[in-house]
Amino acid sequence: MIQKGLFAKHKASSRIQLTLRVLSVALLLYFFLVSIGLMGAAFKGFGRGFAEQLIRTTSNPFVGLFIGILATSLVQSSSTTTSIVVGMVGSGVITVSNAIPIVMGANIGTTVTNTLVSLGHFTRREEFKRAVGGATVHDFFNLIVVAILFPLELVTRWVHSVVWASGDSAKGVLEWLATGMSQVFAHVGGVKFTSPIKLATEPTIHLIEHLFKDSLNIPLQHSYILVLIAAVMILFFSLFFLVRSMRSLVISKVEAALNEVLGRNAVIGIFGGLLFTLVVQSSSITTSLLVPLIAAGVLTIETAFPVVIGANVGTTGTAILASFATGNILGIKIAFVHFLFNVIGVLCIYPVKVFRAIPINLAYSLGDLAYRKRQYALIYVLGVFFVIPALLVFLYNCFR
Repeated sequence: MIQKGLFAKHKASSRIQLTLRVLSVALLLYFFLVSIGLMGAAFKGFGRGFAEQLIRTTSNPFVGLFIGILATSLVQSSSTTTSIVVGMVGSGVITVSNAIPIVMGANIGTTVTNTLVSLGHFTRREEFKRAVGGATVHDFFNLIVVAILFPLELVTRWVHSVVWASGDSAKGVLEWLATGMSQVFAHVGGVKFTSPIKLATEPTIHLIEHLFKDSLNIPLQHSYILVLIAAVMILFFSLFFLVRSMRSLVISKVEAALNEVLGRNAVIGIFGGLLFTLVVQSSSITTSLLVPLIAAGVLTIETAFPVVIGANVGTTGTAILASFATGNILGIKIAFVHFLFNVIGVLCIYPVKVFRAIPINLAYSLGDLAYRKRQYALIYVLGVFFVIPALLVFLYNCFR
């Protein structure tokens, strides 16, 4: 009788502990999402105007690509860059042909968010190795897709100009396909809905943002720098305890089952990433959520990879649905260019085992390098997303 009573008490205590752990993970996850949103708000605060000026500067497709990377890295949102581009195309500031390389660059630039999240594990070497690998598989995938489709777009545009068209009427393969699709869907009604994650996190993000902007008597740019510092502090704090909480909460059997399901059936991972991103309306949120799971050892890079590429496609679906509501044929066309870029990229790389292994192996290699010398991860982020694009754009504007 006494043993039964002790067993019942132990069971009740275990349930309470489990409930508290689940609640702590949920709370830490909430602050993690707040930190990502806050970081984006800070970057947009002092980067959006500069991004708009950048996009206006060139008609050169190579420079346009790097402008897309830099502009999106500054505002941390491919949808923001794309919306700026659509507005400029609609007003005649740039052509659709000039906008396509910028959209491709935006696809690379948007991966900066999850790569910055991986830096939150900087002080814990083993976690940092896994986090950097898990974050940068997204980067390498998009870089490879650009390396395939950017030259293809330029070559087919040149062939079209020589054989069928002339001047601005020449279209590359992506623009040609997007033009056909946009005409079919031009009169389809649009759908707009709000992300539940945005609904949950935006009040806290706005509260912190306005606390720095309105309460302190300092210039607006300085207040956004403080917002960014606060975002980074929340990110480091939430990641540190989130990984520890997940390790204690997720038992080995659950880890094995999760990896088994995603590892055996990549289609589930792709559609899971696609649907989740459609709901939350941000591939950055989806891919950033994977980083602590990989850092904690709950997921491997191989099993997370299908979710990443599904998120890549999913983020374009939101833009397409929104573009239908505008009725702007140019907006619909750019949205379809973004969609086709990601879908064709998945079809080119993922089904072929040798090609699929390239971004995964590159991610593992960078993770190993970051394990040996952690500063290399910082050099990678600054170089790929900021320094190299900024330097090339600057040199182009100096010597053109």
